Amino acid sequence: MAGAGHPGEDDIGGLVLLARAAQELNIPYIASGGVADGRGLAAALALGAAGVNMGTRFMCTVESPIHQNIKDKIVASTEQDTIHIFRTLRNTARVFRNSVTEQVVALERRPEGAKFEELRDLVSGQRGRKVYELGDPDYGVWSLGVSVGLIKDCPTCEVLLRRLEQEAEGIIEQLGKLRVQSHRSITAKL
Repeated sequence: MAGAGHPGEDDIGGLVLLARAAQELNIPYIASGGVADGRGLAAALALGAAGVNMGTRFMCTVESPIHQNIKDKIVASTEQDTIHIFRTLRNTARVFRNSVTEQVVALERRPEGAKFEELRDLVSGQRGRKVYELGDPDYGVWSLGVSVGLIKDCPTCEVLLRRLEQEAEGIIEQLGKLRVQSHRSITAKL
């Protein structure tokens, strides 16, 4: 399965992965990756998930212990501000696009690829931790999912969860009004 900073190696989208999980599993499962609002929660529930995990979304909350500069960078970013690294090492990670991650990708794109030893200093977890502590988004590698494009504020966890519930309930209620009229049209019964 995929989830935000951990997209897997097969480039299979979340809609298919969640539907496959519903086909294969007889236990509750949690959807992870690409969820930042009530629309994502409603979609995950519709696909059979029992709930969602939202790593990137919770990074940008008042209670999150990361530096405010990083929270501000998250709010200002789009889904295009992420990049895959470690693809050639078969350990793909989605991270914030910055000068460090661009260097990693450039090394990986060489005809001979890259060995982890060549990347170690660039991708050091100590550098990544400093990003969150010091607030410099270009200091190192830090995980970030494409749901970053959906994040437009930095609320408290309580406000975020209430909003998430309200949005999902509203969407599910609206979906309940949809009826398949024929094999050619779906209309809302309002």
